[in-house]
Amino acid sequence: MRAIILAAGMGTRLRPLTDERPKGLVEVLGKPIVERQIEFLKEKGIHDIIVVTGYLRDHYDYLVEKYGVSLIHNDKYDVYNNIYTMYVVKDYLPGSYVVESDFFWTTNIIDPNPVGSKCFCNLRENFTNEWIIRFNEESHRITEFEIGDGQNEYILSGISYWTEEDGKFIVEKLEQEIESGNFKELYWDEMVKRHLGDMHVELVPLSSTDTYEIDSVEDLKFAESNIVEQKKRVSI
Repeated sequence: MRAIILAAGMGTRLRPLTDERPKGLVEVLGKPIVERQIEFLKEKGIHDIIVVTGYLRDHYDYLVEKYGVSLIHNDKYDVYNNIYTMYVVKDYLPGSYVVESDFFWTTNIIDPNPVGSKCFCNLRENFTNEWIIRFNEESHRITEFEIGDGQNEYILSGISYWTEEDGKFIVEKLEQEIESGNFKELYWDEMVKRHLGDMHVELVPLSSTDTYEIDSVEDLKFAESNIVEQKKRVSI
């Protein structure tokens, strides 16, 4: 079992916090986001972990000694969206978890023995401009991704698992897209969105407090406030 952490982005919306450190190392209540992800993955027995670096790559070097992870660099992190980050590590995708480095996990939701391809999705009360999940209520098979605003819907949480078969299929489509040259503005999730009908991908439902996307300073403040309040309620 393997995990790929996509951590190449510049995190411009998190400035000034990302002026001198990459987004994945922004701390939530004193804990760097990527460190939390790595620790949870290892707790579930996943030790083959690849961190794909880009912006301020050297800041991730300490993770090799501390956690035994592997680092692979995307030297075009400032040219393309994360579709190219995935392309850099495409050979490792089949049979792997894919994790985006800007989601802080409060609960270890990783399944060490997943059966079938999965997208882990948070139930959100209110949101704007998110990837909304449409799925079969009985089978949980995902039928469509929509980008938009909404209430009380499941949205992507930056965690997915891909079987050998589906991973190889996505790699094939990814290679075709890169070869076409028309990929500069694409995110890697677009490869999944376009080809959901050719795969069986199930939704794994998460609560609104299992993970928090840290995409801005406001997101960070919101997450820290909610996590503190949640801990207070548990301790009462």
